[in-house]
Amino acid sequence: MTVTRQTFDQVMIPCYVPQDMVLQRGSGCYLYDTEGKRYLDLSAGIAVNCLGHNHPEVVKTISEQAQRLIHVSNIFVNDKTLTLASELTALTGFDKVFFTNSGAEANEAALKLARRVAYDNFGPKKDEIISFAHSFHGRTLFSVSVGGQPKYSTGFGPIPGGITHLPFNDSAALEQTISDKTCAVILETIQGEGGILPIDPEFLVKVRHLCDQHHALLIFDEVQTGVGRTGYFYSFEQFKDLDGGKGVRPDIMSSAKGLAAGIPIGAILTTDEIAAHFKPGTHGSTFGGNPLACAVGSVVLHTVSQPEFLAHVRAMGDLIKTKLNELNAKYHCFAQLRGQGLLIGAELSSDYQGQSSTLQKLCTKHGLLVLVAGANVLRLTPPLIITPSEVNAAMELLEEALQEFTAQ
Repeated sequence: MTVTRQTFDQVMIPCYVPQDMVLQRGSGCYLYDTEGKRYLDLSAGIAVNCLGHNHPEVVKTISEQAQRLIHVSNIFVNDKTLTLASELTALTGFDKVFFTNSGAEANEAALKLARRVAYDNFGPKKDEIISFAHSFHGRTLFSVSVGGQPKYSTGFGPIPGGITHLPFNDSAALEQTISDKTCAVILETIQGEGGILPIDPEFLVKVRHLCDQHHALLIFDEVQTGVGRTGYFYSFEQFKDLDGGKGVRPDIMSSAKGLAAGIPIGAILTTDEIAAHFKPGTHGSTFGGNPLACAVGSVVLHTVSQPEFLAHVRAMGDLIKTKLNELNAKYHCFAQLRGQGLLIGAELSSDYQGQSSTLQKLCTKHGLLVLVAGANVLRLTPPLIITPSEVNAAMELLEEALQEFTAQ
């Protein structure tokens, strides 16, 4: 059967507006369409393909595991799921894991768990969840309602109650709002979909103190920032010296995206005390923690957690920012560069507001795949294995796109 971009319009529900090619195969940091055109990929499946496309060890693991065991229900346990859970707890210092299939499901589980803890310990009136403007936590009705972008939740009828949105990095607003009715505060250490907006470390310390004061759980959404994306295996690890050396840790953390290098997976991690409130029957997932995804997850963990690998991520992020600054000195189209590691946002200058999608399409035309984060931010989330030569090649393609973009 021959398919084209028009096939999408004929058979797919139009939630997306995909670009004008059909991708067919990938290798490393490159993708190829059905016409044979090659693209240098700085999107990585929206920060998912952390080891690039068709990484040999990932392919080998999928093949071997598919011949052994793909799926069993959670009525049973299997070796690969228990192995990945053990590795994650050993690496992060959390006690317990619950596996899901996606970041949205992970955040859904984290929010449900926080509400359950408050219900069990303090009663039904302690149910408020505090989130922040420009945040994004998934597309289920609960998670999209908690996210701080009304454009994603409007038009789907009544949203779940007990959700409060505050300005990001505003300690005064949080201090005035949080109360003993608050069961949880959820945040991203870098707001990804919101525009690659980093958290203020002083604000983060304040959040931790206020959560402790009001017996509210602190949830870190590390769906996009986790698994090496920022140059730390999980972004919160960089905060270990804050607050007089005590550090800032979440009570519950969600993870997904790169955790299985392209195979659907998600997880929440937490403590023994908190996990105990999810008693048998209170939550579940048919496919969550399947052995195929978990086998690949172990490969990712072993690879990405190595200090030299994480150092490479930080170095490549610095190189990209250096190159972007050099381009900006010539074309003057970016107002600010933000982000950490290989999660980078380039905010368009005032002359080009609202045109991030236009620039994205021009990049595709020139053989470079990038993302946007709203109407004004170009987002780069390349595979974590990207090399200096590939960074240089990508910046040459971006310059071709910028030449056309600024001439229009």
